Amino acid sequence: MAHSESFKAGTVYLVGAGPGDPDLLTMRAVRLIGRARLIVHDGLVDSAILALAAPDAELISVAKQRSRHSMKQEAINSLLVGEALSGRDVVRLKGGDPFIFGRGGEELEACREAGVPCEVVPGISAAIGGGASAGLPLTHRDHASIVSFVAGQCKGLSEQNWVGLAGPGRTLVIYMGLATSQDIAEKLMADGLSPHTPVAVIEKATRPDQRVLRSLLADLGDLVAREGVKSPALIVVGDVVQCADAIDCLPLGQFQAQQITGAGANNE
Repeated sequence: MAHSESFKAGTVYLVGAGPGDPDLLTMRAVRLIGRARLIVHDGLVDSAILALAAPDAELISVAKQRSRHSMKQEAINSLLVGEALSGRDVVRLKGGDPFIFGRGGEELEACREAGVPCEVVPGISAAIGGGASAGLPLTHRDHASIVSFVAGQCKGLSEQNWVGLAGPGRTLVIYMGLATSQDIAEKLMADGLSPHTPVAVIEKATRPDQRVLRSLLADLGDLVAREGVKSPALIVVGDVVQCADAIDCLPLGQFQAQQITGAGANNE
């Protein structure tokens, strides 16, 4: 597309929408969402956040689910660049933080290669928001001084070396790990982690229907299946889990648990 010398490309804003609760958006994110005329958003962005957009804003969903993408990443990159080169500003709204398992780095590179201005607006990550809403400190003077983030649905899971990512003094936070939760547990135990290591599953963190389940590593796969845990969800592994406000779901014979809802609900 040929442009006159006075033509100015639009700007792509890679905006972190945080873990779900609209109150956790940054002020910069709220302003950009409110004035945007085009918002390209992920499926995990809460509807209450999308409701902050102007009535005449165009909203395009590029929702991704395991093994089923409404739009491939290359097509998303092309969409962002194409709209910006037509002169439109684009708010690319992503769950959590754009640069933590959000593929924001790829979108930034695509914009740079096309000469499109791009601004990154950080958001509260799912791990930070989820830990806080569950009363689960990812670091604690008595339990952990190291935190690791990993993607649980990455290719070649069994070939990866996870030795040292979890254990005494360490916290492991696993994104996108529901579908492979049993494999993850077996992987960690094969790499030397005790089957009695505490784990927590934080479902729909910071949202009204948040649920936090606490168990042991050996029971992780059964817990996810038994409780029908749905995405988005995080898996936290390590001694800090004992600090969480959660339902205890230990494998102690007949399973009994009371569902709790609401961010930060207390275990009675």
